[in-house]
Amino acid sequence: MHPMLNTAVKAARKAGAIITRASFDLDRLTVRRKRHNDFVSEVDHAAEEAIIRTLREAYPGHAFLGEESGDHAGKDADHLWIIDPLDGTTNFLHGFPQYCVSIALRHKGVLQQAVVYDPNRNELFTATRGAGAFLNDRRIRVSATDKFEDALVGTGFPFREFAHFDRYLRMFSEVTRRVAGVRRPGAAALDLAWVAAGRLDAFWEMGLSPWDMAAGALLVREAGGLVGDFSGGEGFLESGDVAAGNPRVLPALLQAIAPRA
Repeated sequence: MHPMLNTAVKAARKAGAIITRASFDLDRLTVRRKRHNDFVSEVDHAAEEAIIRTLREAYPGHAFLGEESGDHAGKDADHLWIIDPLDGTTNFLHGFPQYCVSIALRHKGVLQQAVVYDPNRNELFTATRGAGAFLNDRRIRVSATDKFEDALVGTGFPFREFAHFDRYLRMFSEVTRRVAGVRRPGAAALDLAWVAAGRLDAFWEMGLSPWDMAAGALLVREAGGLVGDFSGGEGFLESGDVAAGNPRVLPALLQAIAPRA
């Protein structure tokens, strides 16, 4: 395992342990509203602190972009760690066991390392650019499904920006009519990891932040899948609109959603 990935795994496991401990004590958790429908808890803060502390110890000059802490420039901004300490906070706060830790490293604008850790299932998804994607040390590949009508597609409702909701519902309606099933588990980083592992054939969502997508995007690519914005371009980390899938199903998904986007 690449040394930087190794450090990220250590950081993700520390965060996972904090989250799991807190899950036994949900009723005592301090929670505040960040934005409409967007919750943040003291667990998010504690988990992010543990991640940044672990990474900073190993790489003091690196920069950080985190959901809780915002943008922390480092001396060596060529290396940027993109962190979501708890993707799926709303699920977590309800005891709905679908949430994860997401850590990615971008070097000079290119995603290089990815970790998505699901503490409920003890599933560790990892990828290093050019070296494949793994689940608990076992190589993973995107699914082999080749017909859109046979596909199981993941999605997420736009929950921060309801301005997009009507556009999204048109996409949702079109996709639901054409595929085997649509699922909305509620943690985008984990949805992308599941595309990489072949559990979902494709996934799309609008209005995401870079830390929701960065690690998952590299996992999908290293598992033989494709990731882009709704026109298939590279700008998804900036636009927040992402579509991912196996190379056979993704073009059909884009065809279904692009005219409604």
